Amino acid sequence: MATSKTKKVQSKSTFDYDAIVIGTGPGGEGAAMQLSKAGKRVAVIERHDSVGGGCTHWGTIPSKALRHSVSRLIEYNSNPLFNDSDRSRHLTFREILGHASSVIRTQSRLRGSFYDRNGVKVIHGIASFVDPNTIKVARRDGSIDQITAKQMVIATGSRPYTPKDIDFSHPRIYNSDSILSLKHDPKSIIIYGAGVIGTEYASIFRGMGVKVDLVNMRDRLLSFLDAEISDALSYHLWNNGAVIRHNEAYHSVEGRDDCVILNLQSGKKMRADCLLFANGRTGNTDMLNLESVGVKADSRGQVTVNENYQTEVDNIYAVGDVIGYPSLASAAYNQGRYAAQAMLSGSVPSDLLEDIPTGIYTIPEISSVGKNEQELTAMKVPYEVGRAQFTHLARAQIANTQVGSLKILFHRETKEILGIHCFGERASEIVHIGQAIMHQKGEGNTVEYFVNATFNYPTMAEAYRVAAINGLNRLF
Repeated sequence: MATSKTKKVQSKSTFDYDAIVIGTGPGGEGAAMQLSKAGKRVAVIERHDSVGGGCTHWGTIPSKALRHSVSRLIEYNSNPLFNDSDRSRHLTFREILGHASSVIRTQSRLRGSFYDRNGVKVIHGIASFVDPNTIKVARRDGSIDQITAKQMVIATGSRPYTPKDIDFSHPRIYNSDSILSLKHDPKSIIIYGAGVIGTEYASIFRGMGVKVDLVNMRDRLLSFLDAEISDALSYHLWNNGAVIRHNEAYHSVEGRDDCVILNLQSGKKMRADCLLFANGRTGNTDMLNLESVGVKADSRGQVTVNENYQTEVDNIYAVGDVIGYPSLASAAYNQGRYAAQAMLSGSVPSDLLEDIPTGIYTIPEISSVGKNEQELTAMKVPYEVGRAQFTHLARAQIANTQVGSLKILFHRETKEILGIHCFGERASEIVHIGQAIMHQKGEGNTVEYFVNATFNYPTMAEAYRVAAINGLNRLF
């Protein structure tokens, strides 16, 4: 984050609002709600007909709803209690998307009610800056309004990166937004880009029985993860039939009537019914006319902010995907709240938690918080590892979700918890138990808590006790 601010706000005696928030995704919602509850007059501008942003309509909610439906389909087909026929049940992408669509509608209505209850004015249209205190709103009917505010928040989110040499108008070539409009039932798919979105969709399509080729530009999947967790994901995808191609980059994409051909720079050729291009995202800042107020966006549409989420202009703040890492819906909501607090008091709270949990909704899930083994080794921290395999847990055996494990990293001497890493069903829920203890102050954040605590039996949470005992037994 930047630490300098160069441009000053123009003086103005009266404004239409105390604050204008551009975008109604998690970041915009967090800022708007916090400011409204503090008694400020707030307006939000949303370019689409419904609030919620990309998170609700194209990203987090639909992909996770798809993942949930596919995961239940896998459970059904693998459980002899429910499926004793010779043939597994098959659902098309469109059929499974029906559930996701109902969740999207429910979430959008719910989020809209938040703005109503808190007295936040929702304005639909495309926003652009006139000056640091003035926003032009271009409405769908062609009319244009101008509204003013003392402070501004840019929370416009991001969209899939779409290189110009690929024809995304072709009916068999998709990005991570347009894949939700997939109408045919593919037997094979190439997923280019093995980041979080790519690996999640690889799990979804493979779970539906679609042949998956996952092209990764790096030498391992999700290299920011703990190496063992990354290896577990790679093995699980491979064991389920997905083909992963590491250290590859595309040369060209050919869209044909009956297939897509992906030509790689290594000389390899790949063919599938369709292609999902999931290689990065671009911040939605190109239509904001940022140059008119002196805010600069980089080549990926992202803006730089300081520790208070301020841009180069004192009264203009930015949160969420438009400021880059970690580009998580959960983080964006908090960033919006923190930015609002800075707008109200001049700075964000000093006691913010630094460790942000990561949730990756592959099948099975991955979630982690804190340091991983590679980081602790590089830092020369004397740590120990405690592990619990899900296959040993009664609850996992009952639910037939035995793939996965929990790993606790803790300091050998102080026994302070340094990291929690989980791979398996409900990992994104399980990790929060460790996160809560990890962030306790004093002696309350040691691995011994899990040994002394009584867990309901049978539960997946019991993995913490098993892992803690396993780790403490390694000390000498």
